Amino acid sequence: MPLLVMKFGGTSVATLDRIRRAAKRVGREVANGYDVIVIVSAMSGKTNELVGWVNETSPFYDAREYDAVVSSGENVTAGLMALTLQEMDVNARSWQGWQVPLLTNSAHASARIESIPTDNLNSRFASGMRVAVVAGFQGISPEGRITTLGRGGSDTTAVAFAAAFGAERCDIYTDVDGVYTTDPRISHKARKLDRIAFEEMLELASLGAKVLQTRSVELAMRYNVRLRVLSSFEDNGADAGTLVCPEEDIVESNVVSGIAYSRDEAKMTLISVADRPGIAAAIFGPLAEAGVNVDMIVQNISEEGRTDMTFSCPVDQVRHAEKALEASRDRGDVNFADLVADTDVCKISVVGIGMRSHAGVAAKMFECLSSEGINIKVITTSEIKISVLVHRKYLELAVQALHDAFGLDKAA
Repeated sequence: MPLLVMKFGGTSVATLDRIRRAAKRVGREVANGYDVIVIVSAMSGKTNELVGWVNETSPFYDAREYDAVVSSGENVTAGLMALTLQEMDVNARSWQGWQVPLLTNSAHASARIESIPTDNLNSRFASGMRVAVVAGFQGISPEGRITTLGRGGSDTTAVAFAAAFGAERCDIYTDVDGVYTTDPRISHKARKLDRIAFEEMLELASLGAKVLQTRSVELAMRYNVRLRVLSSFEDNGADAGTLVCPEEDIVESNVVSGIAYSRDEAKMTLISVADRPGIAAAIFGPLAEAGVNVDMIVQNISEEGRTDMTFSCPVDQVRHAEKALEASRDRGDVNFADLVADTDVCKISVVGIGMRSHAGVAAKMFECLSSEGINIKVITTSEIKISVLVHRKYLELAVQALHDAFGLDKAA
């Protein structure tokens, strides 16, 4: 039989009533002739509660035991979903990650999926099972310990299963009805996209759009898994939601597909650094070791033989960055006159595969921001993205103005 993967996020399974609603959706697909692998998250708020208990019990916790505790939320949901389906006379069984097994590396709390052997579940499907309800977010390490994949890991679990089992499609059910041209909470003109290319979705996810987890989109693009983002709270037809698919499956699209933003950014500048080979490695190596997620990087010549180095990072990582760079200066690895942090900025990005073949996108973006009196602090570009740092107070104005400037309220 053809196979579908259906993933339900925390809000979609937050109560027993919502689990029943989700189970009815699964039952309809079974009635349509599909075998189904259902990936479930923990009930909304449960993972945060479990993490809180771990921190309260042991501030300097053993990561192996952390995974053992926080993975339990998905186990509860999987069992409840399987029971609900059985009450509907659907042959369903729950599976924890280690039972499948979903094999990962040993990086507890941020494990990477190594492989998903299919023999176990396929033999059960061949024996009459119609639905396998799998606890998302978790797997098993080579040492036989439970691992977790990091926040948003259930999305990654779903895509990985779709790739491993050759699923016809992977449906992600969440609390929104698709991918929008920007955040509808900021612009009432935001429009739901019927389709979006993998590359565009990957950029939007990495830039702050919360619809899909970045690693899940990376996996979908690598293994050509067709993703559909749907609402758990609306009746969805065959063409509902947003399909995330290869670029060639999109006949025509706007030059810019979406406006993304990240509110909690910081701009850090190392002033008067020696301009010599290896200086970038001396700066960004310690930052990487300290777990600082560096994004935008700009280098400017400040005086003869000296340079200023500017980069952005999440605002909650500023102290880690300062500590790592000060330690590097104390060791003599890198010398700088000053380190200046601006923690009152945000990142605004325009994204679109149409930018590859259309000139003038950057000019229009900069003209739009200028007309609104918004000063740009940093600019970076890629093939399908232009990002700028601006003062955080201008976030909503910038998003709304750019959305209007590129006509994103209208379909191509």
